[in-house]
Amino acid sequence: MPTVDVVNLSKEKVGTVDLNDRIFAAEVNSPLIHEAVVMQRASMRQGTAATKTRGFVRGGGKKPWRQKGTGRARAGSIRSPLWRGGGTVFGPNPRDYAYAFPRKKYRAALRGVLTAKIREGAVLIVEQLDLAEAKTKQMAQILKKLDAGRRTLIVATEIDERLDRAVRNIPLVKVLTAQGLNVYDLVCARRVVIPQAALAKIQEAWS
Repeated sequence: MPTVDVVNLSKEKVGTVDLNDRIFAAEVNSPLIHEAVVMQRASMRQGTAATKTRGFVRGGGKKPWRQKGTGRARAGSIRSPLWRGGGTVFGPNPRDYAYAFPRKKYRAALRGVLTAKIREGAVLIVEQLDLAEAKTKQMAQILKKLDAGRRTLIVATEIDERLDRAVRNIPLVKVLTAQGLNVYDLVCARRVVIPQAALAKIQEAWS
């Protein structure tokens, strides 16, 4: 069972905590993690790209010239895909890129990422993360003391208004709940800050 230090907001050690083997000492399956990230990225796509086929391009209802006798190739519409200004053949249409992913595989991938982050020393367990005010400056100072700069993921038991407002304007810092943890955000994070209360929620939700 892995044991990690618990620190206060000044990064001073105040104790230790035992981590759940099932979550923080799991198998790190890189291809599976990659598969989960690809799935998440696909589901994030807007899928709004669209083109018009010849049936949707304005105009082209009249035959440009008679069928025979002109010496030119026969043509039925000026909006044929062969013509400038014509429709597009096999172009993209609005669609949803999301697809189903087995729940057990996703949970295994998430446990693998958490294990990898622990091994890298990227996870910081803090005693608590209570803010007196919803101040961005205060949160920035806390993160600086914790050596958690850019690309920091904060895991909270719940995202209250003070925490949300304090983090909102800090670039590349994100807050998620324990239940909302996901593989993509964990992979992107250089530092993961977890209060002890949130750690209990993670071990309850993902074990």
